[in-house]
Amino acid sequence: MPMTVLAAGGSGKLDRADIDPRDTVSIQRGARVFVNYCLNCHAASYMRYSRLVELGLSEQQIKDNLLFAGDKIGDTMRVAMRAADGKVWFGVAPPDLSVVGRSRGADWLYTYLRSFYRDEARAIGWNNVSFPNAAMPHVLWKLQGIQRQHADEVEGHGATHGALVLETPGTMSAQAYDDLVRDLVNYLVYMGEPARVKRVQIGTVVLLFLGLLAVPAWLLKREYWKDVH
Repeated sequence: MPMTVLAAGGSGKLDRADIDPRDTVSIQRGARVFVNYCLNCHAASYMRYSRLVELGLSEQQIKDNLLFAGDKIGDTMRVAMRAADGKVWFGVAPPDLSVVGRSRGADWLYTYLRSFYRDEARAIGWNNVSFPNAAMPHVLWKLQGIQRQHADEVEGHGATHGALVLETPGTMSAQAYDDLVRDLVNYLVYMGEPARVKRVQIGTVVLLFLGLLAVPAWLLKREYWKDVH
């Protein structure tokens, strides 16, 4: 029996990604997915491989498992494909994904990557509920499987967009695929601001320090002004 997958439609409803920017293992897994499935077309020209050391990876691990498109660990995540070629092949040049996590948001990315369905009417053979007529094909379809969009009949309104139904299972279960997408989104968000966790930690310490400093400051102010009042 096919599994029904709820998808976000044009109404803007998004599924929650529930990513954890402190989960470095998840981000490491997401980096591996990004390098193997996304970096063929999408560059991340503001992200250097060397930053992955901050996630607990050694330089040798990065070279052996992630460094395919560059020669040095200090290189940025670029692609060999020219933007002009990408525009010819896909109708639009694949965008740089360095800050896509900040521009789109984690929930949008998570929903988008789970909302592809087979559409033979399109040249690329795929469509997306969250981003209709997207130029990007479903590069993860072997993992997720093939989904179809079923139209629901609404009285007086004709056919409307319905749920996505998994017609052909992929190599992963639905839960495993969702977890993989969540890891990928976690990495995309990390790329947009690699220092985010450290920034929040420093900000928290500073606020606590200022809060503690406010006590002696208030006592000092009261001592100076007691004779005035």
